Amino acid sequence: EVKLVESGGGLVQPGGSLTLSCVASGFDFSSQTMAWYRQPPGKERERVAIIMQPFSQTDYSDDVKGRFTISRDPYKKTIYLQMRELKPSDSAVYFCQRPGFPPYWGQGTQVTVSS
Repeated sequence: EVKLVESGGGLVQPGGSLTLSCVASGFDFSSQTMAWYRQPPGKERERVAIIMQPFSQTDYSDDVKGRFTISRDPYKKTIYLQMRELKPSDSAVYFCQRPGFPPYWGQGTQVTVSS
């Protein structure tokens, strides 16, 4: 059974940093492209970062480029999203995704950027 479990969300002040984690199980993590999405209140879910196998090539949405970093630890079967210089507009539920047909999603973790 494919499982994705996110953690690390919380309340942070503007300009602050946060690192999200997503622990994966139930599939061959080492060969799998993985992604982070977010869904702000009342808006559609959007992809913010992707890490593509086999060479761990990364790509980011324009909104987060230069501020967010996606990475993976194959030994821990975990992907991370390091977020810095956070803005109120970054507030959203953040989801880990395993792309595919069908895609698999975690349950999400809430990030709130507010003073």
